[in-house]
Amino acid sequence: MHIPDGFVSVPVAGATGLASAAALFIAFGRSQEAFGIRRAPILGLTTAFIFAAQMINFPVAGGTSGHLLGGTLAAIVLGSPWAGTLCLATVLIIQAVLFADGGITALGANIFNMAVVGVWVGWVLTETLQRLFGGSKGRLPLAAGIAAGVSVVVAAIACAIELALSGTAPVAIVLPAMTGVHILIGIGEGLITGGVLTYLARARPDLLPGEQQEFRGWSVPIVTIFLIAGVLSLFASAWPDGLEKVAENTGFINLANQVRIIVPTPLANYSIEGLGTIGTSIAGLVGAAVCFAVAFGIAKVVKPKNA
Repeated sequence: MHIPDGFVSVPVAGATGLASAAALFIAFGRSQEAFGIRRAPILGLTTAFIFAAQMINFPVAGGTSGHLLGGTLAAIVLGSPWAGTLCLATVLIIQAVLFADGGITALGANIFNMAVVGVWVGWVLTETLQRLFGGSKGRLPLAAGIAAGVSVVVAAIACAIELALSGTAPVAIVLPAMTGVHILIGIGEGLITGGVLTYLARARPDLLPGEQQEFRGWSVPIVTIFLIAGVLSLFASAWPDGLEKVAENTGFINLANQVRIIVPTPLANYSIEGLGTIGTSIAGLVGAAVCFAVAFGIAKVVKPKNA
């Protein structure tokens, strides 16, 4: 769902950029409630995991692929939708600047769709479903899985509306197309989110908020992230993602070549020229490390003054 340069108009890019900037400004202040010095590693690890997981596109029907959005998962693990917004925004900024994944001019729209809409829809719906399910921690993976799937569809709807407002494609065409393909991607999102939370609740409850257990250490999370970014990413589906497939079918895919803001980087498209698959592994490892470092630094900045 990463919108490239050229897909959204200047007014839409400006409006979503201002909305995203305002959301991030508020998130920096409100996230102080979620972080003390002991929670700083969790933001770093979560951000690195989301980055790594987004490298793995899984196939869905019709020659289309999708990948984890991760907004619901981030908000729940971090215990705050504001922290989830910071987490996803960090990933999206690093992806755009270092990997040319998502346009620079469309960065505000991408942050709004995934780090604001995606996170908050997932968080609010998870909280609502948890109350309906009786508040049991054992049912959290189910509630979060459902919410995560829905959040992907709502974020896709927001993207479709932005494309329609930009004159990129008629709303009657792009809205059902984006919604339909992202329902399928949302199923994958829900399964991944529920599975990860089930694992954490059983094996690493210290990584979840509200638990009294001390942080058990770095080794297993770091090895897991590096395996995903450096090894599993090599098996990602080569099929176009949901937005790209819709753009191909609807006929506006070439707009991405008309407006291109290039940030020089040896890691564009998650590769290093001349290194083949090794280059993809190196790019993934570097990206995960940068995500962790930036997010860990953010956690240090937004921590409560008395932490």
